Parts: sequence; C-alpha cells; structure tokens
Amino acid sequence: MTHVLVLNGPNLGRLGVREPEVYGSASLPDLVAAAQGWGTELGLDVDVRQTDDESEIVGWLHEAVDTRSHVVINPAAFTHYSYALRDAAAQVGTAGLLLVEVHLSNPAAREAFRQHSVVGPVATGTVAGFGFRSYRYALAAIADALAEGHQA
Repeated sequence: MTHVLVLNGPNLGRLGVREPEVYGSASLPDLVAAAQGWGTELGLDVDVRQTDDESEIVGWLHEAVDTRSHVVINPAAFTHYSYALRDAAAQVGTAGLLLVEVHLSNPAAREAFRQHSVVGPVATGTVAGFGFRSYRYALAAIADALAEGHQA
C-alpha cells in the first residue's frame, strides 16, 4: 500500500477552537479520522501529523524522501515565509514523489500576507478553500496520479 504523510503546520492543533468561522468547528482528531478513512477508501496508508515546530516539519519532509512517501501538506503560517520548509518540500518533488499543498480556507480570498506561498511553486499542486475536503481532494489527486502511472 502506498504511504502518504499528511503534514500539518502551526496552530492546526487548535482546529475547532481557533477561528471556527474560518477553519470550521471540527478538531484535529476529526481531521485525522477523516483523512485516514479517505486514505483507506483510496488504497493509501495515511499517517497524519501536526506540529508547531518548523524544524520538525522539515524533518518529516526529509523522512518522506527517505521512505519514498508522498506528501499532503498544510504548511499553515509557514506557507508564506519558511524557505527552509520550501527547500525541504522541493526535495520531495526532486525525488519523484508527489507533494500536494492544502489549505482549509482560500488564501487568495484572505489578507494580502496570506496570498503568497513559498511552497506552492515546488508542489505538484495545491487544493484550497474546501475545509477538510481539501485533504480529501489532495489524497484523491495522489491516488489518481498513481493510478495513471506516476512512478515514485
């Protein structure tokens, strides 16, 4: 079974509490359960993680390369300024793996500082604005690419 790391950056551990009008009322454990369920439906082994620590998420991206795991990533605030994260994410694509950037909200419809992603240009693709379904669509994109013959 194909392994996919679903990585979540800062403040996503506060889902359900932090700005529910923007991010919804479901919690991180709800997201973990949903993503694992979608993964099972799609024939993917999904491992969902969250951290507020930039170095930890960079390490997880290195792990993805080393273990040949595809990645769904919500870099959260790191999206806009973390060149360390961008460089680690670029290694995923360079290794021939898929990396899909996701966002619960639509950054293009929010404050100006949220509209620029340093991760997007090195991602295979980006899904944004669909709440938790953004993760579902990202996992489906990976499963579809693999079914179409993408070689990792």
